[in-house]
Amino acid sequence: MTGEPATTTGRCYACKSTFSFDPQKVETMLVDPETNRPPGITALGTLRPALPDAVARSIDEPICPECIEKARRITKTLNLQQQWDGEPPTSN
Repeated sequence: MTGEPATTTGRCYACKSTFSFDPQKVETMLVDPETNRPPGITALGTLRPALPDAVARSIDEPICPECIEKARRITKTLNLQQQWDGEPPTSN
């Protein structure tokens, strides 16, 4: 072993750019491959309860550092607050 972190190359879920990352440290988003959206997000971008089968078939997709930083800047600029603690709401 060389002691260097393992890296892999993949596509960012958000911007689709190709980047190299450490699979153990990269930020990811849970995505349902059937809908290509996070479980619990509708086609209109609204929240709904995530169906158990959608969560079960979902996979972690990597997000590049540029998109993470862009999201942090937007959140700070718009003064957005996290709307829930931990898990998304399961009902309205």
